[in-house]
Amino acid sequence: MNFRILLSAVATLALSFALFAEEKRPPNIIFILADDLGYRELGSYGQEKIMTPRLDQLAGEGMRFTRAYSGNAVCAPSRCVLMTGKHPGTAIVRNNRAMRPEGQYPIPDSEVTMAELLVKEGYVCGAFGKWGLGNIWSEGDPNDQGFDRFFGYNCQGHAHSFYPAYLRSDDREYPLQNYPPIPGHGGLAEGSDPADPASYDMYKGQDYSSDHINDKALDFIKTNQDKPFFLYYPSLIPHVALHIPDEHLEPYLAMKWNDPPFTRERSGYTPHFTPRAAYAAMITRLDTYVGRVLDLIEELGLTDNTIVVFSSDNGTTHLGDEVDYEFFASVGELRGLKGELYEGGIRVPQIVKWPGKVKAGSVTDFVTGFEDWLPTLLDLIDAETPVPDGVNGISIAKTLLGEDQGERDFLYREFQGYGGQQSIWLGNRWKGIRTGIVDKRSKKKDPLRVELYDLDHDPSEKTDVAEKYPEIVSQIEALMKSERTVSDIFPMGPLDAWMESP
Repeated sequence: MNFRILLSAVATLALSFALFAEEKRPPNIIFILADDLGYRELGSYGQEKIMTPRLDQLAGEGMRFTRAYSGNAVCAPSRCVLMTGKHPGTAIVRNNRAMRPEGQYPIPDSEVTMAELLVKEGYVCGAFGKWGLGNIWSEGDPNDQGFDRFFGYNCQGHAHSFYPAYLRSDDREYPLQNYPPIPGHGGLAEGSDPADPASYDMYKGQDYSSDHINDKALDFIKTNQDKPFFLYYPSLIPHVALHIPDEHLEPYLAMKWNDPPFTRERSGYTPHFTPRAAYAAMITRLDTYVGRVLDLIEELGLTDNTIVVFSSDNGTTHLGDEVDYEFFASVGELRGLKGELYEGGIRVPQIVKWPGKVKAGSVTDFVTGFEDWLPTLLDLIDAETPVPDGVNGISIAKTLLGEDQGERDFLYREFQGYGGQQSIWLGNRWKGIRTGIVDKRSKKKDPLRVELYDLDHDPSEKTDVAEKYPEIVSQIEALMKSERTVSDIFPMGPLDAWMESP
């Protein structure tokens, strides 16, 4: 009898220890990043034509942000801000820049990434999708930046096609069954009829890369379900080219939209016979992938202990001939598109779910940017590892957990590309922006003149009120100087010279 009592006591004690260990286990983190998804391209953000049921459900089960800003106005510099917690005034990568033989300008080993910090906290880290911060021969290789597992496209140029010959699996090539591989750029064959759907078949492949990326992301979750994991899922969708399997077009073809072909007569990616249907179908396909991730963590019993974040690396593409952003009202009332620091180019959808922690169905207008995620995640998991020196982001944990965080002092952005731009959000109301800083074609008398917009009353940035509020402009100019360092890698001409002035 005593022996049985002893066994029962040991079993009870073991169960208690197991339950205690489960309670103390840090939450899993899943960060899903869309590519060029506009602020109004989800149903939960006002989209009326594109079906996104799983992402809308996610918004209903979590917190939806109305004033979230990506790291920058194009891919690589935005991702650099996310990974390092440094805003574009101090971040290493401040524009897209291709490197040979492939890849983009690398973040150096001296930079501390979100993944490297989470590894110190006992997380296994995996990245699945598009990297764009250094090829496998550089210090920016994701496997050298804290990720135990990488699968997808290392190079943004390679990612222009959804039907390539191979993907990257860590440092190896993972072959796809596309014979031949489909390029991301090209026109119709000479002499082909643009009114004939068959003329576009040359840009249809057999093996859709995003399906493989989703499968490998799910495998990563299954493999690491018994330990804390960080899944970084930077999807390719909906970045052009307009590549989507025909079967996914059917729901949108049935809508009978007026959908004239994109023939690529001048420039762009690859032609498509029904570009509006293709673009909508791509976003719905992304929604399906998100649903698969959510279904798996539910099946494995991980939902309550998993933080899920969804956002986009910048706004909708400006390539209107192939992505009809006016038809879809992709940025709604906002001004600007991808490549611009006006709101439409950089304000993005952002949804966060953490059951029992983040209130379901909540909405916030707290101003936040990608640099905030590094300190926020460390805060949410009660990390012992401190936030590194040089990080510009702030923790938004209080906002996520339903506490009053007050109003943010300011948010800083600069972008060397598209003529050179710089912007400051001062609190929730004011925004100052400079454009055409390095554009030699610009006819501006003063490339450093600040435009001022009152976002409370003018979210579309239609009326420049700089002359009416000179004291606000002065505050913004002071921050535009104090918040940046000059980059020899990504110079900004007149702005750099101004930095050296008294």
